[in-house]
Amino acid sequence: MVKPVTAVDVESDPLFLLYDVARLIRLRADQRARLMDMTRAQWVILAWLELRPGISQTELAELVDVEPITVARLVDRLESRGLVERRHDPSDRRVRRLHVLDAAEPVLTEIRAYRADVNDRVAKQLGPKTLQTLTRSLRSIKEELARDPLVSGNSEKPA
Repeated sequence: MVKPVTAVDVESDPLFLLYDVARLIRLRADQRARLMDMTRAQWVILAWLELRPGISQTELAELVDVEPITVARLVDRLESRGLVERRHDPSDRRVRRLHVLDAAEPVLTEIRAYRADVNDRVAKQLGPKTLQTLTRSLRSIKEELARDPLVSGNSEKPA
């Protein structure tokens, strides 16, 4: 027998709260990116490329959870602005490796400033011990959810 869905208090439900916090972070990032005539999606691409220079478009698409064609279009726009470049992989010419160019530094500085601002605001609200506990808990939850066969790509049924 299926249990009926009951109303939830969205201000007490951790999943609703996590979603809402993430939504607000994305909204503010959208606003900041627009000030630089960019999109949050472009910011995300640049941020990952700074962290993982030389990543392939396919690997980047997996990281940001979008289709490879979407990444290709975002990279096209960033490339046309002179912020990133595609280089052929020396061992496989079919693979394109992505690299941030020096011209992207002002944008990356703004992205870092935005991240620092959000992190500072969170730290101010929580304090160092609670922030450490939250970070550890979120990492643990992420690892647990990543083990889910539907998420991990393992189509075998759980035992």
